[in-house]
Amino acid sequence: MKCIYVLSVLLVFAAVQADEKYSSENDDLDIDAVVADVDALKGFVGCFMDAVTCHAVAADFKKDLPEAVATSCSKCTDAQKHIFHRFLLGLKQKLPADYEAFKKKFDPEGLHFHTLEANVANS
Repeated sequence: MKCIYVLSVLLVFAAVQADEKYSSENDDLDIDAVVADVDALKGFVGCFMDAVTCHAVAADFKKDLPEAVATSCSKCTDAQKHIFHRFLLGLKQKLPADYEAFKKKFDPEGLHFHTLEANVANS
C-alpha cells in the first residue's frame, strides 16, 4: 500500500513537471516591431550579452535563455517559440556578428543551437 502511495505521488509530480512552461507574461511582445527597429534589437541582444542594462521585458526573457537554449526551448510556449524564432532570424540578418556572439555565449560548444533553431522554426 505504501508503494502505491509513493508511485501515485511520483506520477503526479512527473505530470506537473511535464506541463511546466516559462511564464507567459510577455508572450504578447511584438517581436516584428523589435526586429524592424535595429536599436530595439540591439537593446535586447545587448541585455542578453550583459553589455547594457536590461529593461523589464528583456530581463524576463534573459532569465530563461540558458535553459531554453540547452533544452531547445522545451518549456517555451508557442508564442515564445515564435518570438525566439523571429529574434534569431532578425539577429542573423541584421546583426550577424551579434548573432555569432549570442550563439557562442549561450551554446559555447555548439551542441544545442541547431536543434533549437529547428524547434522554434516550426512555430
